[in-house]
Amino acid sequence: MNRRNFTKTLAGATIGAATLGLESVARAEDSIAVEAPFKTSVMLWTVLRQSPFEERLEKVAEAGYKAVELVGEYAKWSEDDFQRYNKKRAELGITFDTTAGTHHGVGDPSIREAFLADVRDQLKIMEKIECPALIVMSGNVVPGLSPEAQHASCVEGLKRAAELVEGKGVTLLLENIDLEENPHYYMWSVPEAFQIIEEVNHPQVKFLYDFYHAQISGGNLIANLQRHHDKVGLIHIADVPGRHQPGTGEINYINIYKKLGELNYNRYVAMEFVPTGDPVKILASAREEALKAARR
Repeated sequence: MNRRNFTKTLAGATIGAATLGLESVARAEDSIAVEAPFKTSVMLWTVLRQSPFEERLEKVAEAGYKAVELVGEYAKWSEDDFQRYNKKRAELGITFDTTAGTHHGVGDPSIREAFLADVRDQLKIMEKIECPALIVMSGNVVPGLSPEAQHASCVEGLKRAAELVEGKGVTLLLENIDLEENPHYYMWSVPEAFQIIEEVNHPQVKFLYDFYHAQISGGNLIANLQRHHDKVGLIHIADVPGRHQPGTGEINYINIYKKLGELNYNRYVAMEFVPTGDPVKILASAREEALKAARR
């Protein structure tokens, strides 16, 4: 599934002053992070895909992040792998905040039991890696099924899945995908996605508001956020066109971050862009920009 990858030693006579300077910068960055209401993460599929898993975690930590999102990287992990990677993330102070690994969507009622089996399987893995959120997809348009019936299937599927996560501290996140990326995908409409979340009406079922897909699908990003921010459980960040870092395209992310600060959005904002240059530097800059803009 193709979705959505830092320590130098100071030496010499100036080490004392340099260290004090770095400590001041660190304190300033910590202050910014405290003042911004949300937490930042990186969707790991976007960076250093050819590097070993542990090295990818190190690079994300070097860029200042304390959370990483997965997309089924663990599918072929052995028990030793789970132990090793859990140890590494603990050493780095990293949380696996979200994952995606279901093979079936909620929009097709004929595969409901297969979807629920996917969720059960993912919950076992999520417990191993202490991950509290699972991305689920609507799946493609079902031939012969009316839009109303497919909408109802999304609602019912999420309600059934909510029963599986009830009281487990796990959030289910329904994601929008634009029709340029997948012309057959059902849940491309952000307003309809929010309607589905409202109809499900469960505190552990939220919307994954992917601004990249939403911009391609019709825009109106801030207005939809303003109206429905209470239904948002996760935000994904990438610019349009190209899925690169903010500032490379047409989305005004500074205004979006400011609005998130105003709304006191306190969940994760995840960078899901493909960096155009050094991933550590670009990820660090994107994080700093987001936290500064969101200061309250």
